[in-house]
Amino acid sequence: MRIGVPKEIKDQEFRVALTPGAAGQLVARGHRVTIETGAGVGAGFRDEDYRNQGAEIARTAEEIFAQELVLKVKEPLPQEYKFLHDRLILFTYLHLAASRELTIALLESGCTAFAYETVQLDNGQLPLLTPMSMIAGRLATQFGSHLLTKQQGGMGLLLGGIPGVRPGRVVILGGGTVGTEAAKMAVGLGARVQILDINIDRLNELSQLFGARVELLYSSPSMIAEVIPAADLVIGAVLVPGEKAPLLVGRELVKQMRPGAVIVDVAVDQGGCIATVRPTSHSQPTYVEEGVLHYGVPNMPGAVPWTATQALVNATLPYVMQLAEGLDKLDRYPVLQRGLNIYQKKIVHPVIAKVFPELPADLGVAY
Repeated sequence: MRIGVPKEIKDQEFRVALTPGAAGQLVARGHRVTIETGAGVGAGFRDEDYRNQGAEIARTAEEIFAQELVLKVKEPLPQEYKFLHDRLILFTYLHLAASRELTIALLESGCTAFAYETVQLDNGQLPLLTPMSMIAGRLATQFGSHLLTKQQGGMGLLLGGIPGVRPGRVVILGGGTVGTEAAKMAVGLGARVQILDINIDRLNELSQLFGARVELLYSSPSMIAEVIPAADLVIGAVLVPGEKAPLLVGRELVKQMRPGAVIVDVAVDQGGCIATVRPTSHSQPTYVEEGVLHYGVPNMPGAVPWTATQALVNATLPYVMQLAEGLDKLDRYPVLQRGLNIYQKKIVHPVIAKVFPELPADLGVAY
């Protein structure tokens, strides 16, 4: 199969969808791999590194999108919509529930679109989302701690405190991968940490992991209303696979937080779980609303592309190899099959169809 990898154009998105080593593995299997010039530079990979593995280098994104299978990291942006076509298979993070515009563009193009975040194991785990969730969770605390400094617009609080001065209070909404990794970092800094989740079994698992170092609370509107006003750092870490994030914190509750407190909503790429959060960018990551500093960058792992690219490709490459066998082989791979979102100008993923009931769907598609 002819496989293309474009250079990411999202603001300060330095990740790339294939490492040179992964490209070499695909070439060794008989596939033709073409990389847009400079696509790997931000993650530490030169064009020459790809050439040495047998890949070809293209000068334009148009050449890349003319291939049969295009691998990306982030969803196509409006300036890339013109490159989509009905012979294209696209494999990337899509997060369609948060973007009607992108969903319509994919449908109208006739392309076949697979989303990393909806590839799902039989036990419900999301193998292509997990590594980026781990990174985003760790960065949420790291960035949040930095934003609490006065120079960044925060209240001037050291998250871990020192003897004689209380540590910061961190409230994490959601005890999945993002929330767990955020808590590990916060505990390591010496903060007082609370995790809220609606899954009692998950809270029990977290109890085994953290013991008494983290306060584990059942998430309910009344509990959220109790803990948010006292928080110095709130991290949104909820996930409903494929769906928009549930709104857990309203504007009135944000108003009750102390001036200079910080909100980092990792769920922003699925619409966000805090009413005052909106998407930002690495170039302009924060804004102040209701006296609280907000961070809403939807591609947080792009800040650490050397680590994130390798972690992502380690996870995606086995599925790329399956997909490169062709759509006619898809029924052999039910895990990958669950990643299919758009096919023959219809939504074929049940969750996305539920989000956009007015758009054409076919939930009984035969491949």
